[in-house]
Amino acid sequence: MSICIVTAGESRSFPGNCSELSVATGTGIVIAGADARSAYASLSDRAQAAFVAVELGTECLAEHVGLHRHDVHAKTVGFARFRLGGAEPSRLVELVHMPWTDSAATDAARSAFEACGLIVAVCGDFPGRIVDRLIRPYFNAALRRLDEGLASADDLDTTLRLGLGYPEGPIALLERTGLDHHFDVSSALHAALGSADYVPARRARVAKTRKQLD
Repeated sequence: MSICIVTAGESRSFPGNCSELSVATGTGIVIAGADARSAYASLSDRAQAAFVAVELGTECLAEHVGLHRHDVHAKTVGFARFRLGGAEPSRLVELVHMPWTDSAATDAARSAFEACGLIVAVCGDFPGRIVDRLIRPYFNAALRRLDEGLASADDLDTTLRLGLGYPEGPIALLERTGLDHHFDVSSALHAALGSADYVPARRARVAKTRKQLD
C-alpha cells in the first residue's frame, strides 16, 4: 500500500512535487507544503494511519499538536528535509517527535522516508532542530569576522575549507544559497531562543533588505 501524500502548498522539502515519496510503502500520511498546518487541522482519517508526518518550517511540532499528550495526536510526527536557501534539498530528513509520541509511529515514519533513499535523524521538538541549531551561529560568526575585516571572504573560506575539511566555505555557501534566507532562519531562532548567537549578521540583514526592495 502506498503512502497517502497530501500536498498543501509549495514544499521546501519536496519542491515542485512529492514524486520522491511515491516509492514509500505503508499506511502513513505525509502532509507536505507551506500550508501543512491547515491541512493537518482538517485531516479526518488519521486514526487508521500508522503515522502522520507534517512538514515543518521554522515552527515547532508543538504548534500543531500541543505540549500535552492527546491520543488524537499520538501518531503525529514533524519532518523537515534540510535545505539551505535556494539550493536543492539534501538527503537529510529531521524527524521530530514529542516525548509522548508513539514509538511505533516514529519508526514507521523513519522507514517510509528511508525507503525513498533519504537519511533520517530523529530529534526532539526544539527550535532549529539539529542542523540549524548548530550551523546558524557558525554562519553568523563567519559573517561577523568578515564585517570586522579579519580576512577577505576568499581567505576566510579557504582557511575553513582546508582547516576543517569542508567542501565549501561558509561565505560562498551563503552567497550561493541566499543570505536573505539565512536572515529569516536566524531571526526566527533568535526570537525563539533569545541567544545573541542567532542575531543575524549585518550582511544577512542587508541582503534581506535588498531582497525586499527588489
